[in-house]
Amino acid sequence: MKPSRPLLIGWFLALLVCGRSETLTVATYNVENYTLADRMAEGSFRKAYPKPEAEKTALRAVIRSLNADVIALQEIGGEAFLKELQRDLLREGTDYSYAEVLNAADEDRHVAVLSRRAFTSVTRHTDMTFKYFDGVESVKRGMLELHLATETGDVALFVVHLKSRYTDRKNDPESALQRAGEATAIRDRVLKIFPDPARARFLILGDFNDTRTSRPVRAMLERGKTKIAEWLPAEDGRGERWTHWFKREDSYSRVDHILVSPGLLPMVRGQAGRIGDAPETIAASDHRPLVALFDFKK
Repeated sequence: MKPSRPLLIGWFLALLVCGRSETLTVATYNVENYTLADRMAEGSFRKAYPKPEAEKTALRAVIRSLNADVIALQEIGGEAFLKELQRDLLREGTDYSYAEVLNAADEDRHVAVLSRRAFTSVTRHTDMTFKYFDGVESVKRGMLELHLATETGDVALFVVHLKSRYTDRKNDPESALQRAGEATAIRDRVLKIFPDPARARFLILGDFNDTRTSRPVRAMLERGKTKIAEWLPAEDGRGERWTHWFKREDSYSRVDHILVSPGLLPMVRGQAGRIGDAPETIAASDHRPLVALFDFKK
């Protein structure tokens, strides 16, 4: 007996539903002093000067090229600057309806997020501290925690920006110990929220100001025998893997990272990210964006 037409249609629709996949594209991008800063502009040195318009225009072109659902930002100058970027992107046809910024100990450079999707919760972690020589230091830029709903459950993003390498302390060259302390405090806070990373679905992403094998990055990948996250490899369209150009030394390195919890790793398409290399990238920032695509199969 042949199946009836309504039954065949029902089977077909069931197959479509079972095969449906929800995607989420997440990016992290250090936008290089999108704030008032001392800088060279228009051929002269200027104090407390905004990011030049040519750089802003290039930056928006890079952001549009990513087509990301969520973009974690570093070095944004606070809420007013984030709203300006959000507004200018909208004028050019790119709508990020949701925006969050974290005000922490660093009054000049903040972490923030632009998103096309609403967050189910937002938590601003500004109370993380660590022992530093004979005193106690705070994680300078804090950590922004955001949760997004998907058809298969929530995903959490932890946006960070570790201490830069610039320092006046001779007993901590390039602020290596300070970054390690920040990373340990962040790691411990993430584990407090998700004590079982093997089952958890979260990302730790941002500018770590250090490379993959450094102490700060390793601290966030594991604690003792506990696997916290996997480091996501990435390259651009030419196979190059750097995300930061240090102009003064003309050197290139990978200091921007996306770390994925074991419970979320199977959903990373291709088990790797990609590095944005739109033509405007070099003019926009001294960093290049890092992107990961997730598939959530119903």
